[in-house]
Amino acid sequence: MAKSALWKKGDAVRTRLMGEAAVKTMAKGVYNDPIMDKFGDYAREAVFGMLWSRPGLDLKTRALICVISDTATHAWPELAIHLRMARRMGWTEDELAEALMHLSGYIGLPSVREALILAKDVFTDMRAEPEGGLAGA
Repeated sequence: MAKSALWKKGDAVRTRLMGEAAVKTMAKGVYNDPIMDKFGDYAREAVFGMLWSRPGLDLKTRALICVISDTATHAWPELAIHLRMARRMGWTEDELAEALMHLSGYIGLPSVREALILAKDVFTDMRAEPEGGLAGA
C-alpha cells in the first residue's frame, strides 16, 4: 500500500529525532511483523506526522516533555527512546539528568532513580555509537 504524505512527513520527523541507525534497528526488532508494522504506520502519521509537527514548540522542547511524562508514568521503554531523541535534539546529558533530578520533589525518588539508571545506559550506548549517536541532529 502506498504511504500517505502524512506518513512520509512523520517518517522524516521520526528519523530526525531518532537517527537512521536507531530507526533501522527498531524496524528489525520491533516493527518486523504485520501487527507492529500497522502500529508503526499509525505512529508515523498521527504522532510524528501530526503531533510532533505542530507549530508552537520546537522538537527539542517536545522531546523534553516526553522524557518528563515517561518518567512520571513509568513508561520505561519509551523513556529510552525519548532520551535518545532529547540528546539528538540538543539536550546535554547533564541537562537531562538535572531535569530528572528536579522531578524527585514532584513524583518521587523511586521513579527518578529508575529513570536515571535508564539514562545512564542510554547515554553509554549513544557514546559508543559513531559521533556519539548524534550524527545528523
